[in-house]
Amino acid sequence: MRIQVITLFPEAFTPLVSLGVTGRGISSGIVELELLNPRDFAADRHRTVDDRPYGGGPGMVMAVEPLRSTIRAAKDRVVSVGVKQPRASLLSPQGRLLDQRAIRELAARKDLILVCGRYEGIDERLIQLEIDEEWSIGDYVLSGGELAAAVLIDAVVRLMPGVLGDEQSAQQDSFMDGLLDCQHYTRPEEVEGLVVPPVLLSGDHRAIERWRKQQSLGRTWLRRPELLDKLALDTESEALLAAFKDEHGK
Repeated sequence: MRIQVITLFPEAFTPLVSLGVTGRGISSGIVELELLNPRDFAADRHRTVDDRPYGGGPGMVMAVEPLRSTIRAAKDRVVSVGVKQPRASLLSPQGRLLDQRAIRELAARKDLILVCGRYEGIDERLIQLEIDEEWSIGDYVLSGGELAAAVLIDAVVRLMPGVLGDEQSAQQDSFMDGLLDCQHYTRPEEVEGLVVPPVLLSGDHRAIERWRKQQSLGRTWLRRPELLDKLALDTESEALLAAFKDEHGK
């Protein structure tokens, strides 16, 4: 997968994606990351990328140019390798919520073009003319789109074959099946009176699988019950959840 990130601060963005799973995906060549700075596409000697907002108000607004030229350059690079309809994605609190389903959609693509806004925002005409979709990581405001882009990249790269040491790791993550993850334990068996559930020490893999599934269902019911409303549980899952509810007196 090729990922192009359009950012005014490439030097600050690089450390966000250079470590851990994302860094491994990039260093191994599974993911090709390229950073494009709109200042490099500016026509004036001051490399201007913003201007004062019409109507007054604080801050500055990113202008149509040179951001437009940067996006078009990124799209041209994608077209040159055979992608007919490249999409530019703006990181924005007004966009579609970036959940695990969306991450799977993005991970299925061959190319991503991520546009990071700054200052008070981007000229609306640029969004209308060049942006194909908007993504939000939550209902809050950041200083720029770089952190949101790094979050998106990390979540996508985890799903790339060969990035994780154990391919089952991603499949067991929270939200992969629409549920929260179950709890996990490692040595020692007891910490200040808190012990590892006996089933995890039993060696009975079927029992362990059922326990983990039940805990995942139960945690989702306790902490994010709205997620269950979106799922069609099979007979076994319904029975496991019912038993969990009985155990917890609800």
